Amino acid sequence: MRVYVPLTLPALAEAHTTGELGGGPFVAYAVTPALREWYLSDDIEELEYAALSRAALASLRLLAADPQAPRRRVVVAVDVADRAATTHPGRGLDPAALGEVRVAGAVPLAKAAAVHVDAADAEAGVAAAADALPAADGGDDDAQFVVDGAEDHELLWFATQEIPNLVGRGD
Repeated sequence: MRVYVPLTLPALAEAHTTGELGGGPFVAYAVTPALREWYLSDDIEELEYAALSRAALASLRLLAADPQAPRRRVVVAVDVADRAATTHPGRGLDPAALGEVRVAGAVPLAKAAAVHVDAADAEAGVAAAADALPAADGGDDDAQFVVDGAEDHELLWFATQEIPNLVGRGD
């Protein structure tokens, strides 16, 4: 199963140093039955993009919680055994948890298929979205518009060999 792990650039740097994602159960996003039902599509590429988008929003939440992290969303796509990723039975159709899975334990970073990161020119929009997130969560429509604006910035695709350059440890 392909899962999308939301991170920040400092968390990606840590994963690069340790060689693994997560140290125990961690949240990721995947094409779950609830996501399929919500998205109403059988196109796997569209469904995977929806899961990636959910992970990008989770990355934005991580940025909101870490004001020191560079304002670029990060999502790592990694394949895990189907039994390693489970949905929470009570939250399956909860709109806030669509596509959310728990990965049982650490996953070697070497199993990552790709890394998706905002371009540098997205930083201002992502910073504004991270700042607006608490107000958006409180029901402020203008703040929600700013948060939704982060989706205007497509995450760029990077091969896993490019991780050292992304985290500033390139040769």
